[in-house]
Amino acid sequence: MHVQEWLDTVPAAAVYAVVGLVIGLESLGIPLPGEIILVSAALLSSQNAGVNPVVVGACATAGAVVGDSLGYAVGRRGGRPLLAWLGRRFPRHFGEAHVATAERSFRRWGMWAVFFGRFIALLRIFAGPLAGVLRMPYWKFLVANVLGGVVWAGGTTAVIYYVGVVAESWLKRFSWLGLVAALLVGLASVLVLRYRSRKAEAALRAAEAEAVPAAE
Repeated sequence: MHVQEWLDTVPAAAVYAVVGLVIGLESLGIPLPGEIILVSAALLSSQNAGVNPVVVGACATAGAVVGDSLGYAVGRRGGRPLLAWLGRRFPRHFGEAHVATAERSFRRWGMWAVFFGRFIALLRIFAGPLAGVLRMPYWKFLVANVLGGVVWAGGTTAVIYYVGVVAESWLKRFSWLGLVAALLVGLASVLVLRYRSRKAEAALRAAEAEAVPAAE
C-alpha cells in the first residue's frame, strides 16, 4: 500500500502525529523516510478536506526542530567517543574521512551547514548529532535549525499542496515520480559526500606520505 493511501485510512490527528514523529526521529539521527511522509501528507491535504496543510507543515516543522535539538544534545553529550563508536559500527557513514569532511564544512559554513543540511537527505539525519559533537554554540545551531525547519517543512508542504490542488488527477496517476525524485536526490547527496570524503582521505594520505620522508 502506498504511503499516501495508508495515511488516507487513518484519522487526521494520526496523520499529524505520524508526520511529526517520523520527521523528528529522522532528525534525531534515525534513517527514516521523513521527506516521503511529508510529501504524502501534504498531497493528501490537497485531496482530503479533513487534513489541514497548515497543521501538517506545523507538525513537520516541530518534529524537525525538536528532533534536531535532541540529536544535538546526544552528540554534545557523547562527543568524540560517540563518533569513534559510530565509526566502528558504521564505517561507510562515520569513517574518519567523513567526519573530517563534516568538521571542515561546519567550521567553514557554520550555521549555513545546519540550514542547508535540512534539504539534503543524508545531512538531514546527521546534522544535529554532528553539530553537537563539534561543539557548535547551541544558539547558532537553534537559529539555523528553526529557520531550516520552517523553510523546508513549510515550503515543501505549500508547494506539494498547491501542486496537488492544480493537478490532482495527474499526481494520482504519477505519484511514484515523487518517490523516484526523492531517491535520486538522496543518491546524489550520498555520491557527493562520498566524493568529498575520498578527496579528503586522499589529501590526508598525501600529507602522511610527505611527512614520512621529512621525519627520516
